Amino acid sequence: MTKILILCTGNSCRSQMAEGILKSLDSNLQVDSAGTQPADEVHPKAVQVMNEIGIDISQQKPKPVDGFLNQSLDYAITVCDHAKETCPVFTGDVRHRLHLGFDDPAQVSGTEDEILSEFRRIRDEIRNKFTRFYEQEIR
Repeated sequence: MTKILILCTGNSCRSQMAEGILKSLDSNLQVDSAGTQPADEVHPKAVQVMNEIGIDISQQKPKPVDGFLNQSLDYAITVCDHAKETCPVFTGDVRHRLHLGFDDPAQVSGTEDEILSEFRRIRDEIRNKFTRFYEQEIR
């Protein structure tokens, strides 16, 4: 079974969406996400825009990366530049380290429609890049 950890700073938007997308592509993958500074909850707008494409991430919870540092992983994937820069050293065996960077939709300000539009844009970018990653690296 392929083990994948997706890392972000807050583990509330991008990494949670990526986790949901990979799980939807292949239920045989063991996918987790974690944060270097995890938030209290998954961002409600991330849950909303994922529901729009039929993926439910409402039961996912932000987790600290510390719980994964000693694990063996096939892939450790950072999705934000801050997590890439501050990513702790994994003492377990990590076969592949990748960085697939995305803008943070939680940092966008504007009207409700503008904010949701940005969440959708990032969701679609994540879906495209992680689908391509899955097809080229896993399948």
